[in-house]
Amino acid sequence: MHFGITNAKIVGFITTFFLLVLSYILLFYNTQKLVNQSEYVDHTNRVITNLEYLQSENKEIEYNYRGYIAVRNEDFRSRFYTSVKRTDSLFDLLRKLLNDKVSGIETNPVQYKRLDTIKAVLDEKVKSFTSGLELYALVKDPAKYKDSLSTVNYTGKLGTFRRQVKLMQYFESGLLAARSEKANNFSSSIKVINSVSLVIAFLLAISSFLTYRRENKAREEADEKSELYKEELETRVKELAEANKEIRELRNIEKFASTGRIARTIAHEVRNPLTNINLAAEQLKESLPENDDNNMLLDMVKRNSLRINQLISNLLNATKFSELTFEKVSVNEVIDHALEFANDRINLKHIKVEKHYETGACKIAVDEEKIKIAFLNIIVNAVEAMEADKGILRITTEALNKKCRITFEDNGIGMNEETVTKLFEPFFTNKDNGNGLGLTNTQNIILNHKGRIEVDSEEGKGTKFIILLDTEES
Repeated sequence: MHFGITNAKIVGFITTFFLLVLSYILLFYNTQKLVNQSEYVDHTNRVITNLEYLQSENKEIEYNYRGYIAVRNEDFRSRFYTSVKRTDSLFDLLRKLLNDKVSGIETNPVQYKRLDTIKAVLDEKVKSFTSGLELYALVKDPAKYKDSLSTVNYTGKLGTFRRQVKLMQYFESGLLAARSEKANNFSSSIKVINSVSLVIAFLLAISSFLTYRRENKAREEADEKSELYKEELETRVKELAEANKEIRELRNIEKFASTGRIARTIAHEVRNPLTNINLAAEQLKESLPENDDNNMLLDMVKRNSLRINQLISNLLNATKFSELTFEKVSVNEVIDHALEFANDRINLKHIKVEKHYETGACKIAVDEEKIKIAFLNIIVNAVEAMEADKGILRITTEALNKKCRITFEDNGIGMNEETVTKLFEPFFTNKDNGNGLGLTNTQNIILNHKGRIEVDSEEGKGTKFIILLDTEES
């Protein structure tokens, strides 16, 4: 039973589809015919219009001729010859129009003969007028010929001219009426076809709507279940992302604590023998005879010993939890102070700094000097990563959920994923003259303030440092 109903629906849709296709084919056919008839109508209008222009130019020729004879002004003579040229162009255009098959018929010999008659009459008139003008221009006593030339009359010929023009216009007007009627018929056909198509489309729409309502309920239920599952999945993903973020933070803290323990162990294990080396070097310097070679070697031992000791001190300072002196400050002011310390570097590379500060909301309780060092390390790294004259450092502060979020974003060279994972490790650096402890120290300061620091970077697209610190209200 269901199979039979489905087949009936398919047959109904196919039948409706073919009816629509047939109506559109008929519509296209009639539209094309209407376009053709419109071209025919336009063609006939052009013929009638140019015949009107021809009559107008004929009057202009006579007017300018009589005007020149009356006042002997060269402007009339010039306009006379201009009108003669226009009539020649109009005759050429009319011949082309009468020969043009867009008219829907072959060249009409009667119309063509009428046009030749009109041209012959006008040519004779122009020839007579031209002779009169040339004669009148040469005579020394114009008054003697003025009356005779001004009374040149072509009443009979002009009657032939006007009559032939009227006959041509009547013929073209008949064509225009017939073609306009055809165009109206095609237009009426198009209206009928459009109405039928609209009815078919309306019936098809009703049928489709009823079919849709009958079969859509199960789909809506499936979509609702899918949406619920999607929302649940998105919630799980968010929870997982938050959990992963917390795990990363715990790992960073654990990693930082392990680094500190290792640093203290190394410092203890290295400084004891280093002290012995320094004492031995001093002993040797006193016991050995003085000469340049001995002094050079002992100074080398002492200098490198001091360098190792300084590296250990820097490592300890970058990884130990130090005592903090808390005070309530505006994070915007702290950033501005850090920018002042980096101002020389910024100006040297012509870096553009864009500030998007939260106004009066981000008050934090921190050790100002240490937080300033942390911000300065990030700013310096950003400046060094950007190209001169093209760098943009965007600094944003905003308050959310009793936290102050500070974002440092540059359009520098960026970093790959491996570099990002090692970024806060001691002595890890991509700089030729870096010691690899700046960002380690920055992380230490942020963690000491129970804050959070995140890095988002991609090669060729810049780097973003995001710092979260508690506000004074929390």
